[in-house]
Amino acid sequence: MRGKTDALVLHFGFILVSRMEKIETAKERLQLIESYSQNEESQKALSAKQSDADTQISSTEKKVLYAFTRRSAFEDKSAKAVSISKAQLVNKINFINFQDRTLLLNFKHRKYQTPLTLLAAPKPCLDDDLRCSWVEHDKMLSELPFYKFENLLIPDGQNLIRAEPELIRMDADTICFRLPENGYEVSSRTMRRHRCDHISAQLIQNSSLFSGTLIDFNACTLKIELTVDPPRTFDWINPESPVNLLLSDASGTYYTGECKIIRQSTYQNTGTYILRPVRFEIQRFKHKEFRSQRYKITPSPNIRFPHPFTKQIFDLKVIDLSGSGFSIEEDEHNAVLLPGMILPQLELNFANSFQFQCKAQVVYRKVIEADHHAKKIKCGLALLDMDIHDHVKLVGLLHQAKDERSYICNNVNLNELWNFFFDTGFIYPDKYAFIQNDKDNIKKTYERLYSSNPHIARHFIYQDKGRILGHMAMIRFYENTWMIHHHAARKSAGNKAGLIVLDQIGRMINDSGRIYSLHMDYFIAYYRSENKFPRRIFGGAAKRIDDPKKCSVDSFAYYHHHHKTTGQAPALPSEWELAPTQPKELEELEKFYEHVAGGLMLGALDLTADKFSHDHLSALYHQAGLKRERHFYSLKKNGRLKAIVTVVLSDAGLNLSDLTNCLKVFVVDQHSLTADILRAMLSALLKKIERSEIAVLLYPVEYAEDQAIVYEKQYNLWVCRLQSSDEYFRYLNRLLRFI
Repeated sequence: MRGKTDALVLHFGFILVSRMEKIETAKERLQLIESYSQNEESQKALSAKQSDADTQISSTEKKVLYAFTRRSAFEDKSAKAVSISKAQLVNKINFINFQDRTLLLNFKHRKYQTPLTLLAAPKPCLDDDLRCSWVEHDKMLSELPFYKFENLLIPDGQNLIRAEPELIRMDADTICFRLPENGYEVSSRTMRRHRCDHISAQLIQNSSLFSGTLIDFNACTLKIELTVDPPRTFDWINPESPVNLLLSDASGTYYTGECKIIRQSTYQNTGTYILRPVRFEIQRFKHKEFRSQRYKITPSPNIRFPHPFTKQIFDLKVIDLSGSGFSIEEDEHNAVLLPGMILPQLELNFANSFQFQCKAQVVYRKVIEADHHAKKIKCGLALLDMDIHDHVKLVGLLHQAKDERSYICNNVNLNELWNFFFDTGFIYPDKYAFIQNDKDNIKKTYERLYSSNPHIARHFIYQDKGRILGHMAMIRFYENTWMIHHHAARKSAGNKAGLIVLDQIGRMINDSGRIYSLHMDYFIAYYRSENKFPRRIFGGAAKRIDDPKKCSVDSFAYYHHHHKTTGQAPALPSEWELAPTQPKELEELEKFYEHVAGGLMLGALDLTADKFSHDHLSALYHQAGLKRERHFYSLKKNGRLKAIVTVVLSDAGLNLSDLTNCLKVFVVDQHSLTADILRAMLSALLKKIERSEIAVLLYPVEYAEDQAIVYEKQYNLWVCRLQSSDEYFRYLNRLLRFI
């Protein structure tokens, strides 16, 4: 009965209107009435078809399409219109059908000339005739008899295509047309709006939070829909003041930023807001004077990513690239990148040959004038994280782009490397005498170290025609600290090779320091004062910066404790105790160090109470087939702390001076601890670790001199905080002008 009633309502509505119209109009409407007198079967299908149509288009899509129409539907077709052939119209319509989307049908009221826009789903179009099914039957039944068909609109990206086909017939289910020879492409807006999928929106202003969803967006504006519950009302939102917007889904937060309200529309407990970000550039990290160098490489890679708001895949060309970020180019009309937006699943694709996965954030958006008719958008993205193996490959590629003889973590000919170490005098006779008994183990260590372990080791080589000219290495030996060591260069290459590998390390620090996976808060180096080059590089930098909280130098007495000394050492007296270190004792060490030096050493060496129980690094070494162990002991007299010893054990040759395989002794009470007690303690530790000999680093060096302890050399530990790297590089640039 419902179907029959609807048909009768529509029937009499048309009769009433037809009597008031011209004869030709009445004839046109009689055709429509006759169509509605079809068999009862089509009428019964009305509700089912309505249900099917509702699954094809969301309420959000309706809002977007209606807004689309209001701006362009009734513009003069001669303005900015591009002719579209019938064949093109057919192809566009079939694409709409393929995507299960809709056309827009525009009508005008016969008496008042007011517009009416209805949605219709096109059937496959094979010739001149177009058949569409109704989407909104309620509007069609109640309002359409009073309206005359004007034109149809085909959504086409950021444009609309308008056509004025001949109306053939209408019924309760369908409307049929004969397509014209041409349609017209009408620009609907400068920037395309993109519909969003299940993105939650939170708007915050003056300590009040409003929740809703992100409806659509472009690169300059966002449309959100909010709901409120009493006692909150939309009056609590001041449209003249900025708001903070947070956009997220179940997987995480993708955008936060300050916005201003452009437009708003509210009704009872529902409101729609158009927001524009206040800033189109964000400061993701602290400003750096010395930044990663950008390169334009050929072929240039593409970025490919699922957009966090739309879940659609986008593919954009990279303009330039560094180890810490890159810039891309967008078309203004179809821009999708919003400054501040995080892209958690981004792929750098190099000619479909290899890919790097990463997490990135859009940090700026700039308009580039391409010509008089079009604009291009340049967006900068900062790398937030990347797999460490992929990142070292990326950085290695970029270093090669700058200098084809510069290599990072390449497959080294180890025989050539050992020849290089001996040839340059890096391994001098006394050092070789110290390591020669372990030479087989040292070779195995280097085979593992120089294979594929960039998460704990990096090497930098300057090489020409297979001959190594310069070498420098870094190892991550503490949780967030990398140690620079094994710097050597052939004299035949002058200063160039040695400076180039030093520059490589500097560039890696700028490229990689902000990558979480690298774990770089500090970089350190040991050097001897009599070695002129590192003294000027590292010692000179600390002196120039003149702030131990940014860059510090601490001195150790270095010597070997072995059997000969052990045999002469007395046992510890009864009032002395050697026991595992407790966190409160590290707190006392911190107070002592702050008093005598106030530098960065304890933080860099994980000797603070808050890092005491954290050791994730040893497991990484184990996975790489390498050894790293740390043990902490406290030497106390009558319960009072006198010294703390760190027992650091690693593979032979990890550092060729055994600076990673030694005992570090920190004396906090220089008056009570005699040389004899120190020797007794060292002998007890040798027994615990089952070693007959070990290198000792004694701090402070003044203690060794006061106690007349004979040491072989003095090592200075240089520490620089990553946040202060600008000042180090500023000094280095100034120095290298004169070297």
